[in-house]
Amino acid sequence: MLDDFPRNRSGRAGYGRYCKPCHNAKGKETKLRLYGGNREYHLRRRYGVGQKEFDELLAEQGGVCAVCGTPDPEHLDHDDRTGWVRGILCFNCNGGLGQFRDSPERLARAITYLRGTTWQRVLIHPGVYQMCSPTRGRPPSRRS
Repeated sequence: MLDDFPRNRSGRAGYGRYCKPCHNAKGKETKLRLYGGNREYHLRRRYGVGQKEFDELLAEQGGVCAVCGTPDPEHLDHDDRTGWVRGILCFNCNGGLGQFRDSPERLARAITYLRGTTWQRVLIHPGVYQMCSPTRGRPPSRRS
């Protein structure tokens, strides 16, 4: 019976007032009543903008991802340090920036790597090294 109720440490009994399905339904109803839906609630709570501002920014961007130009992006990008909204990105560009931790230095090193201009030490004689910049990667194996 108590398994049907969510844990709530602030309550005297240690459980919530409503069972889990009722608690979820009440939360959905509140988001719909106060914000007009889950998307509006999410945008307002996390970024301080609503769907109207999102749509305006998307229109300013021409309806495409601010990085790659893919149509109909859905992810609002923001600066983690300041909280300021930067633009709207597609899933892949938003994830890519996150993986590089929003660091211009990391992105610049990745660009250098992709262009194949990273310098490497190559042994040309025992004890003698030469710095060279390979073309992009190694040649494919004979099996492929």
